[in-house]
Amino acid sequence: MNAFPNSTRPSVAVIGLGYIGLPTAAVLASSGADVVGVDINADAVATINEGKVPFVEPDMATTVAGVVSQGYLRATTETPHADNYIVAVPTPFKDGHEPDLSFIETAGKQIAPLLEGNELIILESTSPPGATEFLAETVIKARPDLTLKPGGAQTVYFAHCPERVLPGRIMIELRTNDRIIGTLNGEAGERARDLYELFCEGQFLMTDARTAEMAKLTENAYRDVNIAFANELSVISDGLDINVWELIKLANHHPRVN
Repeated sequence: MNAFPNSTRPSVAVIGLGYIGLPTAAVLASSGADVVGVDINADAVATINEGKVPFVEPDMATTVAGVVSQGYLRATTETPHADNYIVAVPTPFKDGHEPDLSFIETAGKQIAPLLEGNELIILESTSPPGATEFLAETVIKARPDLTLKPGGAQTVYFAHCPERVLPGRIMIELRTNDRIIGTLNGEAGERARDLYELFCEGQFLMTDARTAEMAKLTENAYRDVNIAFANELSVISDGLDINVWELIKLANHHPRVN
């Protein structure tokens, strides 16, 4: 299914113009989409509309300057209507290490009044399992005339596509990394893939929304465990007068270690 049947340049609103949202908006705008970036920071919005960037990321400034000058990217503090929404807002922890979904909830409440039916909403924020469902429930609660049931004129489609990029390489990895796409309802996953295919050269890995959410957390946890293990090796090696780098190099020669 074509995610953008009514336009040769699909309309996309990116909610949150941080280190994921702004590069994503810029890459989409340079790859065939008309993009509006939304952020509560009026200073950042003004900076972007001048064709400048509010933070440093290699190659991003040139891309932003180009797409802003061409009229393919603009920034605003007010959420517009779009055929496709990408939510890239913070998901911090509360006291007690509970996930804070208030930014996701706010995004949903801002999007809901604008919906006409048949829009696609993608959650990119790193989120606990169930967050995409929470976003969908927030929207439907605000707009009970809409539905998650596929195929209707009033259907709104939801998917989760977690970001998987490394700061310093974001503009490269947005295009080259594989993407996990988790479908919440109907053809949301296929529509999300159509959108990301504008710029992503990697493989698309299709699954359900909860599995996609958990996959990102698993990737992060695996990396953190390896960092912690390497740190412990360093502490132990220092106490035993062992060169930890030689130790790791030797251990990595085992076929089931590296």
